[in-house]
Amino acid sequence: MPYTVPTPKQDKGIDAPRAFVIGHLRNVETCPDIAEYLERIDSTMAPYGGRFLVHGGRTTVHEGTWDGDLVMLEFPDLVRAREWYDSPEYREILPLRTAHADSTVLAVEGVREDYRADEKIARLFPGREAPTDRTR
Repeated sequence: MPYTVPTPKQDKGIDAPRAFVIGHLRNVETCPDIAEYLERIDSTMAPYGGRFLVHGGRTTVHEGTWDGDLVMLEFPDLVRAREWYDSPEYREILPLRTAHADSTVLAVEGVREDYRADEKIARLFPGREAPTDRTR
């Protein structure tokens, strides 16, 4: 069972920021099943507002090591990303990929357009306010 910690707003799809499905694919076997998966995946995402943002593009590794390909999909919210992944249409084609690639796939909620990293302070350090002097 996947581990998630939904908020009430996420579960209802109210005011939830967009969400991303991220896949790290390794050892992909180029074969007819993968071609069929690629031919069919777009139509499974369309009813849920999903689209590709990254699909195995070139990478530059700045820290650590990387192997494989990165795939990133965008959905209007986490609810629709979950609905797409669990949909009968996607479940029908999923074995075409999983039988021919090692993968880790996750869904993650994004942030608002105006989000700032210091907003996380309130959650990490309750009672402490975000710094107002940005020169420190």
